[in-house]
Amino acid sequence: MHKLGLIAGGGSLPVEIAEHCERSGRPLFVVRLKGFAGAGLEPFAGADVGLAELGKCIKALKRAGCRSVCLAGQVARPDFATLMPDLRGLAILPAAIAAARKGDDALLRMLVGEFEKEGFLVEGAHEVMDDLSLGEGALGRIEPGPEAQTDIAQALAAARAVGRLDAGQAAVVCRGLVLALEAAEGTDALLARVADLPQALRGQPGEPAGVLAKAPKPIQETRVDLPTIGPATVEAVARAGLAGIVGEAGRLLVLERERVIELANELGVFILGVEPPSP
Repeated sequence: MHKLGLIAGGGSLPVEIAEHCERSGRPLFVVRLKGFAGAGLEPFAGADVGLAELGKCIKALKRAGCRSVCLAGQVARPDFATLMPDLRGLAILPAAIAAARKGDDALLRMLVGEFEKEGFLVEGAHEVMDDLSLGEGALGRIEPGPEAQTDIAQALAAARAVGRLDAGQAAVVCRGLVLALEAAEGTDALLARVADLPQALRGQPGEPAGVLAKAPKPIQETRVDLPTIGPATVEAVARAGLAGIVGEAGRLLVLERERVIELANELGVFILGVEPPSP
């Protein structure tokens, strides 16, 4: 196993990847992005790098002997006017700004291209950890009932449709009615909006109904930005009175899997992986 350079933003995903490498014996070097990477990454060998210090990042990775890189974790879209780039970062800044105007996916694809130009293999988090993505079928002991099948199909169709617009990755459908579509606010805010809707439109504790679907955008760079769920997603789905979550098998990341399964079983929320559509 060749050495992995983990370019780490916020959240639990980078920590899970680092701990997986430690358990499996894979050599690891962590680039902790300043202002984003959490304290859980401090015990691992690495370097602290600013968001626009691309030259420093690449030099650190090469000095550490990394052959692959994995970009993982939450990074907010920067205010380009306040960035402090090094010379390499400054050289790509115009291209980065132009890509950002086309959307986050275009910006991520450009960054991936910069690492590939330097000879690095870019690995997705789900490729580093093959048990990180949702498998086909139910995760946990809760299975969707027959009444949920129409909502499952319609929610997935809606999530894929909003993805084709490069707007978001998620949709909520209840009893055949589209309740919410994700845009820039993210899934947590989407589910909070659903929870504020009248109970006549959604399920309620003891009588859950409706489905959250998450699906990657057609143009998405899946090595760095697959849809994700975690414990907070399961709790928010339950608060919104929804019956479950559905995603494409192999194309939805499940963070803190054991806790997710525990919560889903406890709260009566199904989590279902379905076969992705044919290309």
